[in-house]
Amino acid sequence: MRKPLKVFYNCAKCPAYCCSYERIEVTPHDLRRLAKSFAISQREFKKKYTKKGEEKGEIILRHKKDEHFGTVCQFLDSETRMCGVYGARPKACRDYPKSARCGYYEFLKFEREWQDDPEYVALTSNC
Repeated sequence: MRKPLKVFYNCAKCPAYCCSYERIEVTPHDLRRLAKSFAISQREFKKKYTKKGEEKGEIILRHKKDEHFGTVCQFLDSETRMCGVYGARPKACRDYPKSARCGYYEFLKFEREWQDDPEYVALTSNC
């Protein structure tokens, strides 16, 4: 049995940067799981909540406006900064960040300490 990866970040202290990724891919398995969680057909879910990606056959989640990052995944709760479909979230979200450390979290933690502001949100779109 594989040992769980020890992580060095706390998603609860992040403004949900990963949810601002322009392309959050949805696999066919994700589509089934998400549609089931909404108690609607896959076709309905796909039409209402996704759009075609740049790659052939790619399906990505739609975005909504966001005060911090411009746009974010439509399932992000803007008040709590938590995922509204966490139990059914796509594989891309389940796998993120694929390491023990989240680069944005480390950057944000440093900036909050440096700025002496525990609420500081670093917008990285201009980096």
